Amino acid sequence: MKHYMKKSFTGILCMLSLGMAAMAQKHMEQVQVEVAPRFKKGALLQLPDDYAQNPKKRYPLIIFLHGRSRSGEDLSKLTYDGIPYLLDKGVSLNTVNPADGKTYKFIIIMPQAEFWGLRPDNITAVMNDIERQYRVDTTRVYLTGYSAGGSGTFTALTDNAALTRRFAAAVPMSPTTLNDENIARLKMIADGNVGIWAFAGKGELRFLMDTRRYVDSVKKYNDSLAIITVHDGGHCCFKQFYDPGYKMNGLNIYEWMLQHKRTVSAAVANKKTHI
Repeated sequence: MKHYMKKSFTGILCMLSLGMAAMAQKHMEQVQVEVAPRFKKGALLQLPDDYAQNPKKRYPLIIFLHGRSRSGEDLSKLTYDGIPYLLDKGVSLNTVNPADGKTYKFIIIMPQAEFWGLRPDNITAVMNDIERQYRVDTTRVYLTGYSAGGSGTFTALTDNAALTRRFAAAVPMSPTTLNDENIARLKMIADGNVGIWAFAGKGELRFLMDTRRYVDSVKKYNDSLAIITVHDGGHCCFKQFYDPGYKMNGLNIYEWMLQHKRTVSAAVANKKTHI
């Protein structure tokens, strides 16, 4: 009897665990995305709600990079902060572009790194995989992340010119310190004409100093290309800044992203699409 009760209790716990995991990604789907040749990792994906009804339409892409503590194998950890948190709560990121008055709906991919964060070659692999499978408007590809994902954003933009030029704009939040070789290549961002909106807090002095340095390095070559929001908090507040209700100078980060578009796509054309 005790053995039966123990098995029943274990079974109930497993069912509850599975149910909670399913609920944790109720507005997203779990997918496997390529992060290296012949190697895939878990990711959360949200497609526009009209994706299937518009088989010829292409959509802007947001690639979201998480912080270090969200790495591993449990995709539900991604929903603790940033864009996945908002999507899990049912927040819509559909955005009216003030420049043209049109509503844009994003393809949003949120890959999970095994340790720390994704490297530039991993991000390249993710982009290639998503652009093969889905109808991406490759003139509107945006990169963003917080903490380790913030430094991952800057690192991807300063790794090689071909990768830099695939992005229209990027939003790094509280990036951890970059390697010296990436700092030396910050001019790549200006050369690639990639818009930057960075965030850092007064309570994270080291990261704030670093972020100011990165933004100033870009502005040295193109003063209008990079901006920084300095908030009163520390290494925090990512839910707030990713929320479309947060605005600076009348724009949230998604409206700001849409002000940036590549005139020529640097992506490789792929005929294979996901319907």
